[in-house]
Amino acid sequence: MQPGGNKAKAKEMGLASLHMASRIGQFFARIAGAVALTAISCAPISAAHANDSSDFEHAFDHAFGTDSRAPRTYDTPFEARIAALANAARGRIGVAAIDLSTNRSVEVLGNQLFPMASTSKIAIAATFLDGVEKNRWSLTSEFPLMIPVRSTPHSSSVAPVRRGKYMPAIDLIELMITRSNNAATDALLAVVGGPKAVNEWVERAGISDFRIDRDIATLVRDDGAIDPAVVIEKRDSATPLAMVQLLSGLHEGKWLSAHNRRVILGAMERCRTGKRRIPALLPEDANVAHKTGSLYNTSSDIGIIKTPDGRAFAVAIYVTGQGTRRNREARIATLARAIYDGYNSRPARYRRTASR
Repeated sequence: MQPGGNKAKAKEMGLASLHMASRIGQFFARIAGAVALTAISCAPISAAHANDSSDFEHAFDHAFGTDSRAPRTYDTPFEARIAALANAARGRIGVAAIDLSTNRSVEVLGNQLFPMASTSKIAIAATFLDGVEKNRWSLTSEFPLMIPVRSTPHSSSVAPVRRGKYMPAIDLIELMITRSNNAATDALLAVVGGPKAVNEWVERAGISDFRIDRDIATLVRDDGAIDPAVVIEKRDSATPLAMVQLLSGLHEGKWLSAHNRRVILGAMERCRTGKRRIPALLPEDANVAHKTGSLYNTSSDIGIIKTPDGRAFAVAIYVTGQGTRRNREARIATLARAIYDGYNSRPARYRRTASR
């Protein structure tokens, strides 16, 4: 090709790039406006908005280098509504849920990694209770609180802690789940053998896309270095689908005895944090067993929702960005109610016993 032809070709490519950039800018602006308005509406989601949401997820995954999920279609208005409410215009939102009576599932960015924050405490408690069942320790065994000692962020690979009051393990579990007490969590994390032991238990349970890298003292001390709304961090992360798998297995008694399963789920029912999250918009007669998580620019809630007629839904919602913590919590509450309503709209004749 002649030099003049190269210049012409380059010019054509440049114009094409500019046109594409313009189209992308218009696309994101349209999604951020139209879909965001749809997200706060209680009206049914139109097919056009459902396609917009699917297109947005594809563009987002491509931009962040994650696995491509498009072409993605939503077969029902229920799925389309969850996708619209979980639009990522103001920060990544990951959702996964399953009706444990029918195995009917729904997810948006369910395979993307999100910061677990304190939702990881469910796996830590399960790892400890697995040790109880193997007679390594008991629920009456006493262990010291691990209280953080002030230190500069990132000044060491592990944040310094000191031993505090000794407490029975059953009380430590209650504190770590109902009040999200970090010193109680690190106490049991030290007993089981640290993050490595929890990861090994989760792997044995058949759950992937889950990893704990730091104790809670270190995680909290070094928080804020990465914005989870725009960066996908592999450390101390899990996918919403992995957390729903964990919740489902605990609920169905896959790994723990009925007694030890009740220790975790009972504490989750008494959870005092996150009143503006999953439970906020649910009917008063719904029973919620949940565990919250909060770090810089991210809020989450995972749990089991039970209906008055005995059905149960496992739900994991991870929200980043959205401007404020209150906005993130509102998004979690809205998604939880949409999931509850969507599953309850399923006719009774479709219900069957869960097999997974």
